[in-house]
Amino acid sequence: MISRRQFVQALACGASIAAAPSVFALSSTAPNLALPRKLSMFNRHTGERAQSVFAFQGEWVADGIAKLNQVLRDHRQQEVGMMDPNLFELICQLQDALDCHDEIHIISGYRSPKTNAQLALRSNGVAKKSYHMKGMAIDLAIPGVPLKEIRDAAIELQGGGVGYYPSSGFVHVDTGPVRRW
Repeated sequence: MISRRQFVQALACGASIAAAPSVFALSSTAPNLALPRKLSMFNRHTGERAQSVFAFQGEWVADGIAKLNQVLRDHRQQEVGMMDPNLFELICQLQDALDCHDEIHIISGYRSPKTNAQLALRSNGVAKKSYHMKGMAIDLAIPGVPLKEIRDAAIELQGGGVGYYPSSGFVHVDTGPVRRW
């Protein structure tokens, strides 16, 4: 068993996720560690779907996380980034709060520095040091759930940053410092 920090460091040093152990320690902030934690995602840009168990019996599941990382990749550069597994847990908690476990629609997940710089040139709404580049942010929507409800539930969780973009059709959620805009 390796720690989350060791797992992330190994990936940062170029180790393949396939070579990583199948599980690693889950943060004790998960509400019920015995239950499988799973997400179903749809990437609106690529049309890809992923349904995956990312944590089970108090352990992160590396294969499940790899599946989610793939669907959350930077589709412009075809770069797969290592997403913060705590972000997946935060999204699961958001779904629990909304009592809705429907498929999450992804507008943006991981962004390479190159893509982020290109987007920042076109819009002042893109942070130059975006948490998307660190794998700590997702822009999402849940069909059938009003964005205002998603925003309010995310703010209530106090799990990180929450941005509300009703005219663009998404809510930004990240695992950075608690803040909102």
